[in-house]
Amino acid sequence: MTDYKAVNPDENFDWEAFENGGVKPEMNKEDLTKIYDNTLNEIKDKEVTEGTIISMNKREVVVEIGYKSDGIIPMSEFRGEDIKVGDKVEVFIESPEDKKGQLILSHKKARVNRSWDRVNEALENDEIIKGYVKCRTKGGMIVDVFGIEAFLPGSQIDVRPIRDYDIFVGKTMEFKVVKINHEFKNVVVSHKALIEAELEQQKKDIIGKLEKGQVLEGTVKNITSYGVFIDLGGVDGLIHITDLSWGRVTHPEEIVSLDQKLNVVILDFDDDKKRIALGLKQLTPHPWDALDPNLKVGDKVKGKVVVMADYGAFVEIAPGVEGLIHVSEMSWSLHLRSAQDFLKVGDEVEAVILTLDRDERKMSLGIKQLKPDPWENIEEKYAVGTKHTAKVRNFTNFGVFVEIEEGVDGLIHISDLSWTKKIKHPSEFTQLGADIEVQVLEIDKENRRLSLGHKQLEENPWDVFETIFTVDSIHEGTIIEMMDKGAVIALPYGVEGFATPKHLVKEDGSQAKLDEKLQFKVIEFNKDAKRIILSHSRIFEDEAKAANGEEEPKAKKSSKKSKKEELNAPVLEKTTLGDIEDLAALKEKLEKGE
Repeated sequence: MTDYKAVNPDENFDWEAFENGGVKPEMNKEDLTKIYDNTLNEIKDKEVTEGTIISMNKREVVVEIGYKSDGIIPMSEFRGEDIKVGDKVEVFIESPEDKKGQLILSHKKARVNRSWDRVNEALENDEIIKGYVKCRTKGGMIVDVFGIEAFLPGSQIDVRPIRDYDIFVGKTMEFKVVKINHEFKNVVVSHKALIEAELEQQKKDIIGKLEKGQVLEGTVKNITSYGVFIDLGGVDGLIHITDLSWGRVTHPEEIVSLDQKLNVVILDFDDDKKRIALGLKQLTPHPWDALDPNLKVGDKVKGKVVVMADYGAFVEIAPGVEGLIHVSEMSWSLHLRSAQDFLKVGDEVEAVILTLDRDERKMSLGIKQLKPDPWENIEEKYAVGTKHTAKVRNFTNFGVFVEIEEGVDGLIHISDLSWTKKIKHPSEFTQLGADIEVQVLEIDKENRRLSLGHKQLEENPWDVFETIFTVDSIHEGTIIEMMDKGAVIALPYGVEGFATPKHLVKEDGSQAKLDEKLQFKVIEFNKDAKRIILSHSRIFEDEAKAANGEEEPKAKKSSKKSKKEELNAPVLEKTTLGDIEDLAALKEKLEKGE
């Protein structure tokens, strides 16, 4: 049997009305709905309100906000929070009810909404807030501020450049909000702003006490190609590259490194003390003061080439102590070349001290002095008449400069190049850099120059030519060059002769032309002047005279005329074409006179 509990009926209940089909309430339904609604909280969507957790499980949290229905919020939105039933929590009303009549709430959006209000207040009030550095990002860090991800630029982390951002990840630090972009929901914070004010006061204190010559401790803040910036405690100074070391410095990184602490001396600053020049090398004695006092001219020293120039090389024999090896002191050769032909930066060299001025801190060095001077025993090694192989170094209009060995130069005069060829310029005979056989003709020790000859290596062919090209002898020749004053004729055995225009007239009256091969008669032979005067017209002229019964001029007579010309002509080692023409004219005049 089922036990039923007795219930006392309501004395005011209208049973008669109930039996007739319904109860007529004293109020209609609309009035009752209004009364019910008044018992609930008035809420608006898109705003934050406070609610109470009435139940929760692993997935959801049920929150009552005094509305006709309760809201359900995913447990994930409370991650990191210690909550329990009965706790008051902030919620964001997304919608009073969805299609199912369910109240839509969000705890996460409530926090974000409140956070934006909090961030805006911090910016307006210049308030110091705390944030958690979550991770690195391009150009800076991501910081959690009131649940909002804010950006901390790398330049705003500290007053000095930060190279390792990772050391700040996971730390809770103080910040100031410096910028808010409401359109893109971006927040920028700064830690540097907190310490700048304090540093500004420190900076004023430091600047006020600065004096030239003062030694301070600083930290290497930045390194450039021209110098090093030093943080003196909120005030920056620059050590120029030339003030880092007494020695040569290619780049400041050779001397200092980032974040290195070191003592520096104040060298100078401007009136506002904004530009401070610092020195590092000035804290150590000058190397010249520590140079061996016994070092003197003539001593040998070793060092490394640190700088090269066309005129010489700078050699560092001790840090900060350099000497110059001028290019003229690199070789005994008189042909001055670029210093780069002998040395390069980094070479280890031994040299002799040539001059030493401790007061001016200057030193000149030489390396050619390590070798014997080739001119000391020049008469023995290159005696007159000896034969050698030389290298062509330079040309002039009058000869060829050659070098037999380093420091021993000589000149081959253009007239000493060949017995037979008429050479206008030495480049026709040889070329630069070529080897050439020479014979020493004369030694000029004072001017360190040799007179050399090339043709002297062979016997003088003119001794033989004298027996071949006798006066009135006839030879076949080819015109190889035509000039106003006459023509050059190539004869057998490689010898050349000259004929004036009137001696180039052919029997038919026409003029001989270039490259034409004709018979020529020798009308003059001068062995000393290496001159042969020729005539083509004289051949048929003499034949015509012989045919007319006239006596042909005798060779002996011609020989006497030649001697007269030699007496009247100057003795020259080299006869010009003008001289040959004048001599030919003189010869004709003498012939007519006789």
